[in-house]
Amino acid sequence: MEIQQIIEIIDRLEREYPEAECELLHKNLFQLLVAVTLSAQTTDKSVNRVSGILFDRYPDAKALSLADISDLETILRPVGMYKTKSRNIKSLAAQLEDHFGGSVPHTYEELIRLPGVGRKTANVVLSVGLGEQRIAVDTHVFRLANRIGLVQAKDVLQTELSLMERVPEQRWTATHHALIFHGRNCCTARNPACDRCVILDLCERNGLEK
Repeated sequence: MEIQQIIEIIDRLEREYPEAECELLHKNLFQLLVAVTLSAQTTDKSVNRVSGILFDRYPDAKALSLADISDLETILRPVGMYKTKSRNIKSLAAQLEDHFGGSVPHTYEELIRLPGVGRKTANVVLSVGLGEQRIAVDTHVFRLANRIGLVQAKDVLQTELSLMERVPEQRWTATHHALIFHGRNCCTARNPACDRCVILDLCERNGLEK
C-alpha cells in the first residue's frame, strides 16, 4: 500500500472517531500503569469496573506493595488471569517503591523491566501518560493493520516496527487509538461491518474476509 493511501486511511479514521483516546480510567501515571497492566487479554470496560475499588483501597505504590494478595485477587476476580495479575501488580508496586521512590519511571527500558509490563503496556504509558508518540500494538491494531493492508507482518513486534516506518511519527499515537476504535466499532474480528466502513474502498481485503 502506498504511503498516500495510508495517510488517507488515517485521515478518515480520525474524522470518524474524533473521540478516540485511552478509555482506561485513571487519575495519574501510577494508576495508568496499573490499569494498562490489568488490561492484558481483557477489555477496558472490565478493568474499569474494578479499578475504582482497587485505587480507592490502594492509591499509590506503597499501599499496593503492602496489599494482601488474597484481597487483590478478590478485587480483580472479574478480570481475566486475576491471580497472575494480582501478583504482578503487587510486585510492580514493590519495585516502584524499591527502585524509583514510588514513582513510575519515564523510559521504555525501565518500564519493561517491571513485572507484567511488556512492550504494549510501556508504549501506552509513554504515549498516554507522558505525551510521547508511540504505537502500542494490541489485538485490534495487529488485526486491522494487517487486514487493511497497512502492513504485512507476522507478529506484534513486526507490526509495530512496520507501522512506525510507514506512518508519520507525529501521528503514531492518534493512529494507534483510531485503529483500536475502528476495531471495536466496525472492523471486528468476526463479521466486520464492511457495509458501513469509511475506508472500505482503500482496504486491500475490501470485505473478502466477511
